[in-house]
Amino acid sequence: MSGPLVLAVPSKGRLKDQAEAWLTDCGLPLRAGGGPRGYAASIDGFEGVQVRLASAADIAAALVSGDVHLGVTGEDLLGELTSPESARVMLLRALGFGRADLVVAAPRSWIDVESMADLDDVAHLHLARTGSRLRVATKYRVQARAFFARQGLAECRMVESGGATEGAPAAGAAEVVVDITTSGATLAANGLKVLSDGVILRSQARLAASLGAGWDADTLGACQRLLGIIEARARGRSIASLTWPGERDGAARLALRGLATFGEGGGSDGVIVENSNLFAAAQALAEAAVGPVSVIHPAFLFEPVSDAGARLAAALDL
Repeated sequence: MSGPLVLAVPSKGRLKDQAEAWLTDCGLPLRAGGGPRGYAASIDGFEGVQVRLASAADIAAALVSGDVHLGVTGEDLLGELTSPESARVMLLRALGFGRADLVVAAPRSWIDVESMADLDDVAHLHLARTGSRLRVATKYRVQARAFFARQGLAECRMVESGGATEGAPAAGAAEVVVDITTSGATLAANGLKVLSDGVILRSQARLAASLGAGWDADTLGACQRLLGIIEARARGRSIASLTWPGERDGAARLALRGLATFGEGGGSDGVIVENSNLFAAAQALAEAAVGPVSVIHPAFLFEPVSDAGARLAAALDL
C-alpha cells in the first residue's frame, strides 16, 4: 500500500511563519497535530499529504537523504549539501520569502580591500609575511571553497565557525568571513563590510523535491495536484481578467493584440492580461472606444498540467 506524500515545513522562526502564510494564501492551510509543540501536521482539505515540521537545516538534509518527498527550506542550506551535478534534489519553485545573501566580508579597517581581487593581494602578502594562509571563518565551507576557487584565490583556507561567524575576526579566529546576511547590519556592527563582488549566492526559500525519496504513482499524483494548486495561485496573483460588451469584441481584441498573455477569458468577450500590462490594456481599449470594461483579479488560474510536476515526473521517469 502506498504511503502519503511527505512535505517538510519549517517548524520555527520567521521562515515557519512565512511558509505557513504562503500555504494558507494558496488555500492549503496547515492543521497542526499533537498540540503546539507537535512535529506533524496535515493540510486542511487536501488528502494524501503528511506534513512534517522540522528545522530548515534538517529539511535540507532530509531532502538530500530521501527521507521526505518535498520540503520548504533555504537555497543556501541546500547548496551546502548538494550540487546541480548530484541530481539528488530538484528545485521546484522560488517562494519569494526567506531572502538572504551568502557573502564574503572583510574588516572595514582594510580600506584598500573592496573586491575579491584586493583580497587576493592581501592573502598573498599575508602568506609572505606570516607563512600561513588567510583564514576565512564560515559555516558554508562547500560553497565558500567553490566560490574562492572560481575567483582564483588559492592563498586562503576555510575554518569552521563554531559560533557567531561575524565575531570571528574580532576574536582572532579568522581574518575574513563568509556568512549569510539579510541587511548587512550585523556584519557592519561587527566592523565588517561586504566586498563589492563578494556575493556568493542570493538565497531565498525554495520548494524542493527529493529525487531519492520513495516515489510511486500515488505520491507523484498527490504532488502534481499540490503543485497545480500552488502554480494556479501564483498565476492568479499575476494576472487580470478584462471583459467588455460583446458587440465590441472584435475592436477590443484588435486593440489588445500583443497585450493578452493567456488567451481567452471565461467568455467570448474577455481576455486575460498580465498585471504589468493592465493599464496599457485599459488605455488601448479606451482609445478603441471599447467600454465599459470590467477588471477581475482571479484567486487562481489553473492550467491542465503543472509545469513543475511534469519536470519532476520526467526526472523520476514515472
